[in-house]
Amino acid sequence: MFSNEHTLHRFMMEKAEGQFHDRYEKALEQVRSEFGKIYTMVIGGSEVTTPATATHTSPIDTRIVLGHMPIGSAIHVRKAIAAAKEAFERWGRIDYRERVHVCRVAADIMAQHNFELAAWVSYENGKNRYEAIADIDEAIDFLRYYSEEMERNNGFETMMKSAQPNEKSKSVMKPYGVWGVIAPFNFPAAIFAGMSTGAIITGNTVVAKPSSNTPIIAWKFAEIFKQAGLPNGVFNLVIGPGGKIGNELVSNKDVAGIVFTGSRDTGFRMAKEFSKTRLKPLIAELGGKNPVIVTETADITKAVDGVLKATFGYSGQKCSACSRVYINKKVRDEFLRRLVEKTKILPIGNPLDSNTFVGPLANEDAYRKYQKYIKAAEKDGKVLVGGSIKKDDDLKYGYYVEPTIIVGLPKKHRLFREEMFVPILCAADYEKFDDAIKLANDGEYGLTAGIFTRKQEEVKKFLDCIEAGVVYVNRQASATTGAMVGCQPFGGWKDSGTQGKGTGGPHYLTEFMREQSQTIVLD
Repeated sequence: MFSNEHTLHRFMMEKAEGQFHDRYEKALEQVRSEFGKIYTMVIGGSEVTTPATATHTSPIDTRIVLGHMPIGSAIHVRKAIAAAKEAFERWGRIDYRERVHVCRVAADIMAQHNFELAAWVSYENGKNRYEAIADIDEAIDFLRYYSEEMERNNGFETMMKSAQPNEKSKSVMKPYGVWGVIAPFNFPAAIFAGMSTGAIITGNTVVAKPSSNTPIIAWKFAEIFKQAGLPNGVFNLVIGPGGKIGNELVSNKDVAGIVFTGSRDTGFRMAKEFSKTRLKPLIAELGGKNPVIVTETADITKAVDGVLKATFGYSGQKCSACSRVYINKKVRDEFLRRLVEKTKILPIGNPLDSNTFVGPLANEDAYRKYQKYIKAAEKDGKVLVGGSIKKDDDLKYGYYVEPTIIVGLPKKHRLFREEMFVPILCAADYEKFDDAIKLANDGEYGLTAGIFTRKQEEVKKFLDCIEAGVVYVNRQASATTGAMVGCQPFGGWKDSGTQGKGTGGPHYLTEFMREQSQTIVLD
């Protein structure tokens, strides 16, 4: 039976946190020994180089050169698509149990190297050790959960009723062909592995493009799949500029489907281009602007903790992060006072340090956006805490900013509506519960949402009326983030997603397949 990996929890239950930290520190040492390596793309099982390379640095400290990455082009994408198309002829037809076996072996290999992989995540995108190991855990969970789902559903073959006495009918879900996988930086193991595994385990082949911020962890994933016995050409990795690589994947007629996690604007442009010649499946998760409601009966301690962790975990760089909170006027002052107090003492710094909670932003673009949003907040509202970039000592070489809480903005202000992807929380108050629901739903996104209340009628109304794909009630661990594979299917409504079926849930794999009705007339 599937069970979540839960590495940190396992060490804590065994009262072995010291061993957890020791293993992470050793992994950091191992990773540092690999700095400066020249990496390749993987096309048809072959390592492919380019004449020029791009220097890949860490957001922790941009003086750290992690490696030198190939600069792929549309030509490389076309070669990868050709390799994937050829590999599909066999991979799409083999027994699903062979595909499950490969994925389970890959999960085992990943689990054996989990601390090393987590260390790479920390160096590539700035996650602290706790968030980084959780990222790897989730990648392993996807491999194992989807393997179990394939078995539980008998490879998605279902016997049907017979229309005639001499007929035998069944429904068979079959793969489409070549899928483009376009992944983000914020969960470079979990989302990358989850999308790729969804396509591969259902019999499709893949051409994957990782984020330019996190190509090494993607390369490691390709290496693991090879070690697990995945045939050449089933998984192809192309590294390079997003425009050139992504445009070719979207426009190429031999790509049967696209699975994408990223910004709404990019996803909308992609959808228009991808279906120009014929309708093809696009599975897209397109971000969020996630609200939390704090009612007058809320447990304030739980609400403060839940909002704090959901807003400032991984520096707000989660599509599920809380970025707006609506507080009943009767508890507004106490809630904000306690939230500000806790925010002021959040440890900001190098994520490799064990006590760090808030690490750097992932890149310079996010760093500049943060500063732009702060100017807008100071002009139209009031910054209660935070609002500055960090330049202390070595922090000046990375992209460090302060977690920020803003009040006084008009409730229709763009900072209440735009996905920012930085550690900024916009707060407002309300009088009537119905108004809180309207405010929470007043937006184009619908990914996650949370509430803190002791009234069961408010819980019911929230669950009945909230327009979001993933919702949480009184969740102190995190008000809007932290969905677990096999527990909370993760997907958005409205502009937050295209399919309405969540990753890590029972319906996700069917998005990578099309149904064929088979009827055989018996002699």
